[in-house]
Amino acid sequence: MSASPAPAAHAAVLIVDDDSFVLSALKSTLEREDYAVIAVTSPLKALAILAEREFSVIISDQCMPEMLGLDFLFESKKLQPHTSRILITAVLSLPTLVDSINRGEIFRFIAKPWLREELTATVRNAVHRYELITHNTALSAEAQRLNAELTAANAALEGKVRDLETQRQQLDTLNHELATSYEHSLELCRRIINTFDPVLGGQAKTLGEVCTRMAETDHFTAEERQVLRAAPLLCDLGLIGIPRELFRAFRSHPERLTDRERAMLKNHPIYSQTLATFVDTRPALGETVRAHHERFDGLGYPDGLAGQHIPWTARCLAVAVDFVESNLSRQNALDAIMAGSGTAYDPEAVRLFLKVTQLARLPRQVCEIMLDELEPGMVLASGIYSPHGMLLIGEGLELSPASIAKIRSHNQITPIQQRLLVQI
Repeated sequence: MSASPAPAAHAAVLIVDDDSFVLSALKSTLEREDYAVIAVTSPLKALAILAEREFSVIISDQCMPEMLGLDFLFESKKLQPHTSRILITAVLSLPTLVDSINRGEIFRFIAKPWLREELTATVRNAVHRYELITHNTALSAEAQRLNAELTAANAALEGKVRDLETQRQQLDTLNHELATSYEHSLELCRRIINTFDPVLGGQAKTLGEVCTRMAETDHFTAEERQVLRAAPLLCDLGLIGIPRELFRAFRSHPERLTDRERAMLKNHPIYSQTLATFVDTRPALGETVRAHHERFDGLGYPDGLAGQHIPWTARCLAVAVDFVESNLSRQNALDAIMAGSGTAYDPEAVRLFLKVTQLARLPRQVCEIMLDELEPGMVLASGIYSPHGMLLIGEGLELSPASIAKIRSHNQITPIQQRLLVQI
């Protein structure tokens, strides 16, 4: 059999009995058990005390002149509902006691005369009951408080989550708008180049496609991929500051240029770097644009960089630039690229370029031709328009004998004044 719980030190006990002898005996017995006992003979005085002080246990006699014990305990329950109430009586019907216990008006009853051990055990259990109830009440109140705080915190958290979601959506919208604006800026640069020289504009578009395919491999960081996609449309932007006649002379008869004119052309990567900063301020992009004509052996321009001192993206861009801007056939251009591996180009960049050419069909190269050089299978790099602006044949159309005949026939009636650009 388990031992009874130990009483709490100095637990407060209120005793009410109109018999002073009984009152003194009860008080003496419980004080020896280390309880803080207050004993009164008047139930009315006891109610006044209960209004001012908390007790763990109330012990009351049943037959008292001012008030019956059950009535007193019923009133005391209104003041201190958690306190354990014990009734001591010599005469009381069993049904009345059972009904009182069931209704919670009393915790136990003790018959007179009582046994000391029974009394102390009952009081000890009553104190333990009071402590359990008050502790559970405190826990319940704390749980309610914490639940209220949790509810408030959850509501605040939901509000913050909604705010964060709104901010995320706004940020996504801004990022999308920024990305769209960035793409528009790049396309605008390509159109500016195309206005300066249609062949150069067509080459920039082709160069962008080649570099994008290179960037899609696993040999670049996220930033390097972005740089390699943007640099092809910006690397020749500096050429728009050079007189068109000088640029065309460089393309048709480079050997006739003076040293000063050559120096001006070799400085265009520097001009391109400056202009590129208006589109993208990342240093890596500017460095790539500036170095796209450097050679692996250090004989390039404008800074004479060599080997690993040239940015990796610029080494890859240099291979693509020389392929796209070559006046050679596709196979001859590829042969020239392979021949320059280790001297003009980084061997790793050449290997990556060749790997890309094997994975996908390369874009056609853009070149300018005469009207009588049109051949079936060529693809128009730009649409052909009448002098009045009417579209005769759209960009991207593969020429057939019939379409070539249409172009030449129209030229005999109304001469076509624009330059003919095709992809071969």
